[in-house]
Amino acid sequence: MIFGLLAIFVVLVMRFSLEPSVPLPEIITLPSGATASAFTQGPNWYAVVTVENQILIFDRVTGDLHQTLQIRP
Repeated sequence: MIFGLLAIFVVLVMRFSLEPSVPLPEIITLPSGATASAFTQGPNWYAVVTVENQILIFDRVTGDLHQTLQIRP
């Protein structure tokens, strides 16, 4: 049982110490007046949720804003 717990601990440490497979963008330029509250990403896009209840979807390669979604309160 002790060996099993050690194995689980080693797997968890190895998993969390790995670099993310998709790097974070260095700079994100938001539209004027927008304030970020959350961030998520996919393999070729990233999205910023703003305090103005919008989701801004950007292209990972160019950084261009592709889509803006309004969140209804």
